Amino acid sequence: MSYNKKNVKDVDVAGKKVLLRCDFNVPQDKATGAITDDKRIRAALPTIQYLLDQGAAVIACSHLGKPKNGPEEKFSLKPVAARLSELAGRDVVMAADVVGPDAQAKAAALKPGEILLLENTRFEKGETKNDPELAKAMAAMADVYVSDAFGAVHRAHASTAGVAAYLPAVSGFLIEKELEIMGGALADPKRPLVAILGGSKVSSKIGVINHLLDIADMIIIGGGMAYTFAKAQGGSVGESLLESDWLDYCNEMTAKAREKGVKLLLPVDTVIADSFDANANSKVVKNGEIPDGWQGLDIGPETVRLYCAAVKDAGTVIWNGPMGVFEFEKFAVGTKAVAEALSQTSAITIIGGGDSAAAVQQLGYADKMTHISTGGGASLEFMEGKELPGVACLLDK
Repeated sequence: MSYNKKNVKDVDVAGKKVLLRCDFNVPQDKATGAITDDKRIRAALPTIQYLLDQGAAVIACSHLGKPKNGPEEKFSLKPVAARLSELAGRDVVMAADVVGPDAQAKAAALKPGEILLLENTRFEKGETKNDPELAKAMAAMADVYVSDAFGAVHRAHASTAGVAAYLPAVSGFLIEKELEIMGGALADPKRPLVAILGGSKVSSKIGVINHLLDIADMIIIGGGMAYTFAKAQGGSVGESLLESDWLDYCNEMTAKAREKGVKLLLPVDTVIADSFDANANSKVVKNGEIPDGWQGLDIGPETVRLYCAAVKDAGTVIWNGPMGVFEFEKFAVGTKAVAEALSQTSAITIIGGGDSAAAVQQLGYADKMTHISTGGGASLEFMEGKELPGVACLLDK
């Protein structure tokens, strides 16, 4: 996949209507519907502001949640329109539908410097099916398409990919940054390239491990997935997370790393607990020596030292997945230590969305990282080397 895509600065948007795909899939309070974290709305502001400054009229669209059968009030983008209006410091016109009479009338009346927000794209059944008729109807309201929802580019939906068949399509600043930093790290990294992979399951990272074995100099394994590797090597893992269907795969990966000269680092010790609880009794044991009735919840102190030393001289570090159950203070030590080590290295540091992004934000190291990806699933597929439909559809430079 080409990462060299045109962006908003490569097209003339003055006096034009721009259909802008944002990622406004924000967390909300279940009882009140109030937005609990507006990070994704703030992330869209630079692109929106640029378009308005250039004299464009912005028709923004996004999905929110997973409505099943058409419009549902609890999935309406009205709270997003209100918050966007506050953050942008100007009125945001809200459409009552996506491509219906209200949206069409409001889009037709929209003037340069104004913002219209369409209703939740998933209120249209054709959205997730990438229905060409829906894509055509959305495109008919605008002159240019700008994609800035990196969190949704791995999906071939009408609003993320389909519309690009009917309008000149370019990226916004968010996607441009992802392609430049993450794409650059995968295509032509500053070496050594170190990948840190954590999280609970080996099965969710297979594609990533496979791809990284071809391009990384070192792969560091932590989190729950480390216990499947330990078991594969004949260790005992007690009640730890284990994917017994993936033992052969772990051994194959270990052999492949050896064959390709990629250094594969696995934990040498682990912090175990007698229950999955924030205040459980805990102790440190050697990796692969977890007694029955106990489970591994974090990497141990020796492993922490080993992993922190390993990233010191890296040129590029990509991190996806925490080292332990970082939601429990007692078992967040490994994740914290790795985040701190990354904050002190001179390497290009890329945090691949999801839980690792949450951990880095929560631990206060976000501003010390080169880049924190705005996509969970999209980042993973990016790291797998997969073609992302919402990126592939954009014009090449």
